[in-house]
Amino acid sequence: MFFYAAKLVWFFLQPSAALILALAAGVLAIGLGAVRVGAGLVLLAAMGLLVAGFSPLGAALLLPLEDRFARVEPEGPVTGILVLGGGIDQRIGEARQAMTLTEAGDRLTEGVALALRHPEARLVFSGGSDQFVPDGHSEGEAARRFFLAMGIPADRITIEDRSRDTAENARFSKALVEPKPGERWLLVTSAFHMPRSMGCFRSVGWDVSPWPADFRTAGTADLTRFVSQPSVGLQRVDVAAKEWIGLVAYWLSGRTNALFPGP
Repeated sequence: MFFYAAKLVWFFLQPSAALILALAAGVLAIGLGAVRVGAGLVLLAAMGLLVAGFSPLGAALLLPLEDRFARVEPEGPVTGILVLGGGIDQRIGEARQAMTLTEAGDRLTEGVALALRHPEARLVFSGGSDQFVPDGHSEGEAARRFFLAMGIPADRITIEDRSRDTAENARFSKALVEPKPGERWLLVTSAFHMPRSMGCFRSVGWDVSPWPADFRTAGTADLTRFVSQPSVGLQRVDVAAKEWIGLVAYWLSGRTNALFPGP
């Protein structure tokens, strides 16, 4: 139930959609004669789109998330590398019969790089389908094909393909892998997603080491740099807003044990 509720709520809360809906509502209100209300909504939406699209707002919201956890170089053998889903476009990939990575595809490529650096380690991928109405395609199976194509032996690959969100990533992966005390596992996910991910894994009692990937900012330099492509600015704001809202929702629902998990 949480998964479906989160999908519905986010549709209306994501800033880009909320601003466009406000703009449409304003135009409709003006057409119906409520000129003052309509003009206010149009002005609010226009200002919001300008600020979110061109200003460093998205970078300012993402930076605390991305900088929360640094990569921890492992000392000694690595037991396993755990890559979280979200880096494969299943719909396009199935339609075109071609491996199609999303902007979060760095999660998979970084997982492969780590697997090549640590040939003793297992490579685990956690991700099923995050579609509101599942279409029968599993991101996990697509990830298996990708890892095999990159030269990772089949006997090193483990796929968890039931999870639909971060909390399920942690719960289902632990049940599948059954990690033992003293083992070293590297958790690979987008840098902005790492605080919530670490909180989920800690909540299920699995002590993993963070290995952030898929950075969306260049660091503090982006705080004074305006965005030349408004679609990029809006996407940054959407990504950051989703993660901050997710942190609050996961904490309130008991899926993490801290509001803003840290090192």
